Amino acid sequence: MSININLLKELCEVAGAPGYENRVRSLVLREVQELVDDVTIDNMGNVIAIKRGRSPKKLMAAAHMDEIGFVVTHITDEGFLNFHTLGGFDPKTLTAQRVIVHGKKDLIGVMGAKPIHVMTPEERNKAPKISDYFIDLGMKKEAVEKIVRVGDTVTRERGLIEMGDCINCKSLDNRVAVFILIETLKQLKGKEIPYDFYATFTVQEEVGIRGAQVATLAINPDFGICIDTTIAFDTPGAADHEKITSLGDGVAVKIMDSRTICDQRMVKFMKQTADKNKITWQPEILTGGGTDTMGIQQFTAGGSIAGAISVPTRHIHQVIETCHKNDVEGAVDLLVNCVQEIGDFDWSL
Repeated sequence: MSININLLKELCEVAGAPGYENRVRSLVLREVQELVDDVTIDNMGNVIAIKRGRSPKKLMAAAHMDEIGFVVTHITDEGFLNFHTLGGFDPKTLTAQRVIVHGKKDLIGVMGAKPIHVMTPEERNKAPKISDYFIDLGMKKEAVEKIVRVGDTVTRERGLIEMGDCINCKSLDNRVAVFILIETLKQLKGKEIPYDFYATFTVQEEVGIRGAQVATLAINPDFGICIDTTIAFDTPGAADHEKITSLGDGVAVKIMDSRTICDQRMVKFMKQTADKNKITWQPEILTGGGTDTMGIQQFTAGGSIAGAISVPTRHIHQVIETCHKNDVEGAVDLLVNCVQEIGDFDWSL
């Protein structure tokens, strides 16, 4: 397959902070409504697109729609914005970066901090904190207050570019997985599958895997597959044992992260499916961080047989993120084949 860059660009660039995924949800609905037998939106805003299979057993695949962002907490007398984070940020990556404030209309702002020229020696040697930053809109307070209110969200401003064999943009975590799930539904259109397939686009993952928990309680799946990004620490200074994954070395099959030990049967099934279909893969053990895999596994009555397909990603949870095109293609191929072949595997303990 070749990557639909225009669709991926649209998905990555649209704003969708946790709890405010409306714009992403509209794109998802536009893409999937003609591909499935039924689409529902629950009270939290999760999109559940169902493609019926030959058996009533349920396979749930989840990709979260939200991205890390901020929420406005205060407008100063000078018109600057104070904010709180929605999800995890590395403060040192924010200096002088553009953001978009989503008020009555979208406004471009800049992450400001104390200039290095007027810092004390002690301040220069300290790692920055989120509280060191403010958002500069270039406007007086009176003008700001006509458009922005406390509680408005803020997202990063970065367009998608193709960079060598890679894709570079904000919010590849996790819009690349949203893209993978949409492309999987496109490839499955008109094909019979063994089990009912619940393609689930979840909300509020970045603030605690909240949407996946609610959706899983409603679906009660027999099997679960999360699609998400993972760390590719394959850059200068990384020891081999620290890399987690490497860009271009294939889609990753999750073994565990800090919130989940993937079901050994699902791990074996994914590895065998990848090998059978000549899909390049690499193992993933993520020592910090969690994904919707936890929600799918633990919020099913009696537990579901759950695992995850991960896309290696550099510069994750920073202003921009980078994925390799081949790994994205491999993730689509693996998910498509897993959906088609899940009925052929021996799932006994």
